[in-house]
Amino acid sequence: MAGKKQFDMDTVLDAAMIQFWRSGYADTSLDDLSRATGLNRSSIYSSLGDKDALFLRCLDRYATRYGDKFDAALSGAAEDPVAAVRAFFDVTLGRIADPAVPDGCLMAQSVMASPALSPSVAAHVKELFAQQCPRLRVALRAGGMSEEEAGDFAVHVAAVNQSLAVMGRSGSSPEQLRAIVGVTVDALARALGPVGPRESSLRE
Repeated sequence: MAGKKQFDMDTVLDAAMIQFWRSGYADTSLDDLSRATGLNRSSIYSSLGDKDALFLRCLDRYATRYGDKFDAALSGAAEDPVAAVRAFFDVTLGRIADPAVPDGCLMAQSVMASPALSPSVAAHVKELFAQQCPRLRVALRAGGMSEEEAGDFAVHVAAVNQSLAVMGRSGSSPEQLRAIVGVTVDALARALGPVGPRESSLRE
């Protein structure tokens, strides 16, 4: 059919996302994106926009994909906040262990690369990155923490979560990463108190 796109948009965006994730924004050229997606430059521009536009689409795709997983993990926080936070970390540990994706975290490395980004792209990166703490704070409040405690623990859990990506990229073993998670989960369980399912979750 005339005018019909001869490629699958989801496949192309995933390929571009992996390229940005593997090499970073600054070290990803249009030629790299062309090789990764199988599209020539003119097709990239006409269908996906310039490099900044494509990068933003990839960031949003990444944030939605893993954000949905984090939300699902934390959905049971009202019943068992310790298990919910453990499941939250499992999302990151699963991503780190997935051979189909690069090491590290696309969002974290993009924040670190903010000086090389245009102001509008850098602002969007920081906006997406900042979604993690509110997500955790709401879950911890649902689990019974005070506003202040939930805020403090949300920042801590988010920081540990990002450190897992860095540690994983540096070669830390799965056992070492799970030990890091265990320290944070144990601290959360002590702060909440061993009540009902929280106690059994801690012993798992």
